[in-house]
Amino acid sequence: MAVSRNKKELISLEVIKTLYSRFESFPENSNNNRNAPFHKAFLNAFSDKFEEKVSDIPFFISLSSWLHGLNTTLGQSFFEEVAHILSDGQKKGFTKNDNTLLKITKMQKDSIADIITDLKNGNKQPNLERESNLIFIDEGDEIEANNFTADVFIEDDDKIICIELKSVKPNAGEMRGEKQKFLEAKAALYHSFLNKEIEFYIGFPFDPTSEDETSFNKDRFLSQIIDGKKYYDFSEIKLANELWDFLSSDTNTMQQILDIINSIAKPDFKTKYTKLINPIISLKDKGNILADWNIFSEVRLIEKNETIISKINRNKKIKRIYNQDIFTNGKYNHKRFKELSSLID
Repeated sequence: MAVSRNKKELISLEVIKTLYSRFESFPENSNNNRNAPFHKAFLNAFSDKFEEKVSDIPFFISLSSWLHGLNTTLGQSFFEEVAHILSDGQKKGFTKNDNTLLKITKMQKDSIADIITDLKNGNKQPNLERESNLIFIDEGDEIEANNFTADVFIEDDDKIICIELKSVKPNAGEMRGEKQKFLEAKAALYHSFLNKEIEFYIGFPFDPTSEDETSFNKDRFLSQIIDGKKYYDFSEIKLANELWDFLSSDTNTMQQILDIINSIAKPDFKTKYTKLINPIISLKDKGNILADWNIFSEVRLIEKNETIISKINRNKKIKRIYNQDIFTNGKYNHKRFKELSSLID
């Protein structure tokens, strides 16, 4: 099945917001990075590899910094927002500062320490069922659990699902630390929600070892991560299309996300965006752009424009809202849509 129109629109708005921010910071030249002596000095060793590929080293350095910013935006914002849209979940923290810190039993804490020690020393192989049996107990004295935040938190009547979204190239040693956090979070949730099944996964948005955009190979992927296979059962990992399908409860979801991005992320993006906030451009032309970008709600406002105009002629406040821009700094004007849609619903 296809992603619903509403969710397709919400994902498209995230794409527009991300693209706008990256266009604003794209290095047109190296003027802001004229002097990077240490980078240039080290890059001299690779000058033979740069031949016919990179002609402007300062611009290459600036572009590398910009690409790092894009990676950060995708990892800290875009992937999370899309995950929430698809799953109807949220980011949720259980911390002392927010007075939401959970409890854990001393027996659970000791079991987690034993699991980590066995995995670290190679005495045991990662096994989800075995580890769950060791920590899904509710005996002993209570102590405070560590702070943790689930990037995606989903609560159903009988189940809680948490997903930690990670970079596809975690730092060395990160996998062990994440496993310990992972186990303690599961144990604390089990202790606090005794009547619910607890599932916790680590999600990776794509598989960089795959030749195909949406496919994956967990064995190959975890093999290229330091200690990846040492600490994680394959069933604890959601990778590439498996992750996105799990979030959407559908199929072929990752390809649908890529299709949405590709429909918007074109060289004329900035030109089209500028037209949408230009009062001189006709509603018809704006409607065509919005339809191409899957902003169906705004297309409907344009289709009902005559009705809206007839209802706001004597309302100065609504007229001002009507005249507001559709987007501001890449962000959709939800307040404007809410006010105008109330006139036609």
